[in-house]
Amino acid sequence: MTVNAMDTRQMHEELPVAMRQAVDDFGRHLARVDNRSEHTVRAYVGDIVSLLHHAAQTGCAAPGDLDIAVLRAWLAARMRDGAARTSQARRAAAARNFTAWAHRAGIAPNDPGAQLASPKAHRDLPTVLRADQAAALVENQAAPVENQVGLRDRAVLELLYATGIRVSELCGLDRADLDESRRLVRVFGKGAKERAVPYGLPAQHALDDWLRHGRPAVATGDSGDALFLGVKGGRLQQTVVRRIVDAAARAAGLPHTSPHDLRHSAATHLLDGGADLRAVQDLLGHASLSSTQIYTHVSTERLRAAFKQAHPRA
Repeated sequence: MTVNAMDTRQMHEELPVAMRQAVDDFGRHLARVDNRSEHTVRAYVGDIVSLLHHAAQTGCAAPGDLDIAVLRAWLAARMRDGAARTSQARRAAAARNFTAWAHRAGIAPNDPGAQLASPKAHRDLPTVLRADQAAALVENQAAPVENQVGLRDRAVLELLYATGIRVSELCGLDRADLDESRRLVRVFGKGAKERAVPYGLPAQHALDDWLRHGRPAVATGDSGDALFLGVKGGRLQQTVVRRIVDAAARAAGLPHTSPHDLRHSAATHLLDGGADLRAVQDLLGHASLSSTQIYTHVSTERLRAAFKQAHPRA
């Protein structure tokens, strides 16, 4: 157990009964009603335990005792501890979610989190391959392959770059999620939201080869309907996909590349090719357009660099 996990558990045990019950109910609400990921639930619950522990030390005994001054004092204390801006932004979001939930649940008379401003998280521009680099990475697996692993890896790379889906989404795909006649893949993203994402002929050819010649050779009675399988027949794991992408990048003479870098690259290349921003938002499964707009900054930076290099009046 990590020190942070130990601290959170100890703080949870020290909470007043009403607060301890509230944070437990809030965690269940996030998981069962809001369909938040396990990672998000764990992070938000940890934040709220920290908030309520801080509040209890100032004399609060129940969620209804929270006010905007307590929320701001808690965030200020975490900032003095050296918290990163991204962590502070998440803590503010967790606090707003909790106070809104507590008010709706009738255990708080008002919602002080509605007054809480969120510190803007600093966002670095994502790592993006040039179109020729992405092609080299994917096509490195396009030569004839003689084993099932090679067929699988080629299909994985083609589908990641063709669709821009997350590595978790790719590993969760079943054969039934492929609509081969229309070249669409059904994806279940964050919050179990479903979307359909198109893919092109190269990905279709790679998938055909894997499904006809690769998958049957490694499938077992426990494989179920999983689209991609590991060498022992189980559903392909995210760690293996990361190794596949990095190995292909190194073979193509590229720096370390992750599946998420391929996602960034796919999005940027779509926008560079004239795709509508909202269409890219739908393809990527972003809940907010602001998440997609970062790729417009990437394209702008590439345009500026090209201008400075090539234009005689740059």
